[in-house]
This record gives sequence, structure tokens and C-alpha cells, in this order.
Amino acid sequence: MRSANNYEVRKVLNQVIRRIHPDARSIKAVDKLIKRINTLLEENNIRAGCVAGGSYAKGTILKNDFDIDLFVRFDYSYKEKDKDLSRMLGRVLKPLRPELVHGSRDYYQLRRAGLLFEVVPVLRINDYKKAVNVTDMSSLHVAYVKKKLKKRPGLADQIRLAKQFCKSARVYGAESYIKGFSGHVLDLLIIHYKGFENLLMQACVWGSRVIIDSEKHLKDPIKQLNKSKTQSPLIIVDPIQPDRNAAAAISREKFGLLKKRAKSFLEKPSPDFFKVKKLSIKELRRKSGDNWLIIAKARPLKGKKDVVGAKIMKCFEHISKHLKKYDFKILESGWEFGQKQSLIYFIIKKQSLPSTVTVRGPPLKARKNAARFRSKHKNVFEKNKRLYAKEKREYKQPLKLVRSLAENDYVKQRVAGIKVKQI
Repeated sequence: MRSANNYEVRKVLNQVIRRIHPDARSIKAVDKLIKRINTLLEENNIRAGCVAGGSYAKGTILKNDFDIDLFVRFDYSYKEKDKDLSRMLGRVLKPLRPELVHGSRDYYQLRRAGLLFEVVPVLRINDYKKAVNVTDMSSLHVAYVKKKLKKRPGLADQIRLAKQFCKSARVYGAESYIKGFSGHVLDLLIIHYKGFENLLMQACVWGSRVIIDSEKHLKDPIKQLNKSKTQSPLIIVDPIQPDRNAAAAISREKFGLLKKRAKSFLEKPSPDFFKVKKLSIKELRRKSGDNWLIIAKARPLKGKKDVVGAKIMKCFEHISKHLKKYDFKILESGWEFGQKQSLIYFIIKKQSLPSTVTVRGPPLKARKNAARFRSKHKNVFEKNKRLYAKEKREYKQPLKLVRSLAENDYVKQRVAGIKVKQI
């Protein structure tokens, strides 16, 4: 697909680049903390060094992105003490009063100058086969991207555009409660397609499955990669770790959303496609019109964002499933994670439902199950050699159902609190 108007597309992209390009004010704070941590490591006789990581190190960070990754790379001789790396780092960072965060390997958070620093212990490696933990790969990924951007410096801004676009479309992040495009995946896509506009044009014509192997590591990725890692619609053979699908976390929903959003932007380019908007109850009320709008405000449990976010997602899915089960037609639904309060919403078609429902039973030949079904239901009838029963409809309006679900153990065990109302 070609852009409807290449000039208009590039005009918008140049405008957005100026808006999302970071300033240099935060660099001093980052450099100062790195220097302080390296001093502490030296004072404690630890063979390790602190370096910048993630988007900051690659030079692809967005303006007002206040999360900075720092890697403390331990000498490989500490390999046998892998479980102790986090503890060792914790002792070193103690004067800075860090907050411990549990992960595949525990790491620490520090807040300085309005920035959130995540200080991650890793082993210093030069070959992915030497990695003891998935976090050990991080430095290799940074080095790969920096090498590519050195050859084509303009791609840094193209990666920024991709990130901002995906954030606005709510498809950014590989966390289990998002199942979207990680920063690493977007790096690889931009490098592969040599630009953001090219990525969008390709996304418009993506089929149900896309396979990318930029470094041509594998002859047949589908056969050579682990089957459990090739279920996603996008397969990207990791250039640093060829036995890994870098895009394994992406769901079909998020894949489809990006394709749809890419087509919409190219047909009618606008800076609005890059604006990250929080869910607005006022806007949801406008969209719902005369239909039912159910809002649930949930307080997440304490813990790692990925874990507690996944619990909120489970609540959303649980409520969605039961609304459909009870014949309510969901016109639109969604949710937004917030560490203090998460918002779940459903726009449901306003309609009068019959006072009775038909319950499907077992086939007549399953005599024991049929007898059990007859004893459980009063108004039983036969159709096509199967039993059915007429039952009084339990819920005629969705609010009562959603409030009931919010009070059951499945939901209560996954949130610190939840309030439901109809608007």
C-alpha cells in the first residue's frame, strides 16, 4: 500500500519527531548516578560496572520518558553466584535506599531528579549461550541496536515514532497484561524495514502470519524454533539469540490493531495518531449514547506491575465472559491499568431480553447425564435427540450481574478493591 499523500505523511512525522525528541536536561542526573554506583562498587571490591541500558543507551528515548534502565554488569566469574547477584547489588546500593523489585532476577528501583531508575544486575557476556538469566542478554541487544544506528543514525527518530505510535494505539509493551509490541521488537522492525513509514506500509499488507529473520540465522524458523514460541502472528528471529522469537508475546488482537491503525494513519495522516490519551469517562459516556455503560474502578494489589496488571486483566476477561454468557451484547469494552486505580468499562447494547433462557442439556443417549439434567430442571423438552430446559432469566440488566461478579472470590482475590456503577 502507498500513502495517500506522501508529503502529508512526512509533514506529520516531522512535526511529531520535534515533539517527542528528548532534551538534554536529564543526562546529567543519569551520568551522576552511574558514577555514584560505580564508586560504591569499587569501594565494596565488587568486580562489576554500571552502564546505561535500554532506550537511553540506544539513544531512542522519548521526551518525558522518566524510566531509565541501568545495568550493573558483574564479571563472568560470578556466574556460580548467580542467585547472590541481587543481594550483592542490594548491599552496594544500600546508601542510596533502593526499593527491591522481584523478577526473574531481583532488581532495584531508585528515584532521582524526577526520574525512575531500574538498576538491574546482569552478567557481562559476549555470547548469548553464556547467559544464565534472560536479563544477561540486555547488553547484547543494546550493542546490536547501537551498531545498526551508527550506520543509519536517522533510524533513532524512526524508532521514537514507532514507540509513540504504538503507545497511542495501546499496543505498546510485552507485559502479560498487554501482550503488545516491546521496545526491542520495535527496534528490530524499524531496523528491518529501514524506517517508520515503511513499517506502516508493510503492516497494512501483513497476512495472518509474518516471519522476519533479518540476519538469516534459520532456514525454517517455524520448524527450528520452539513450537510454544511460534504461536504469535509475528515471528522475529532474534538477531542476537537465534533460538528465540523476539515477538512471542504479541497477541493476535494487538497485531490486528497495529495493522488497522497503520492503514488509518496512511489514509488520513494526523498528529492525533501519536497522542497518548487516558480513558475518559466523559468520552465513554458520549460514545455509549443510549446504551448501557458499566464502569468498574479497581484498586490493584501491591506487587510487580506485570503481575498485578495481569490480575486486573483476568478480572476484565472474567466479567466479559459472563456478560456474553448471559446474552448481553458488548459493543465496546476495554481497560486501563493504573497503579492506584485501574478502569474497566463495557458499553452494552440496551435491549429487552426475554424473561426465560434456554439451557442446553446432554444428548438423550447419555442416560445418566440426561437423568441428572431432568432432576435439576423443571421445564425440560427434547429437540434433535438432545435435552433442553426453559429457565427464568437471572439477569435482565448488566449492572446487577457485574456487581455480583465483583463480589465473587475470583475477582476479590485479584484486586484490593473494586467499585461498579452504571452511567
